[in-house]
Amino acid sequence: MEPSTAGLRVQAFFGESDQVGHKARYEAILEYLRDAGATGATIERGVAGFGVHSKIHTASILDLSRDLPLILTWVDSRSRVEQALPGLKDLTEGAIVTVEDVEVLWGRLEA
Repeated sequence: MEPSTAGLRVQAFFGESDQVGHKARYEAILEYLRDAGATGATIERGVAGFGVHSKIHTASILDLSRDLPLILTWVDSRSRVEQALPGLKDLTEGAIVTVEDVEVLWGRLEA
């Protein structure tokens, strides 16, 4: 088995309708991370959730265009996360952002 690699997992929780200027927040985040040299990132759409304002957002057959919760997950090397995190902060204003130590068993973090 290959030796594991220490990394960081960054997650941000925000709404589907959130915007940065005239662009969807999730698009702005992905473009920023790609341009910053991130190893990769994923945006997932939640089925239901609520945030700091306690309003429950949910998907239903009748209204699929609601403001569903989105989750950014980005796993990378500590140095790359520390380098890109200040710019990410500007793009995630009002979101909940977490950073956790992770052990990467497979896959490369360094280019």
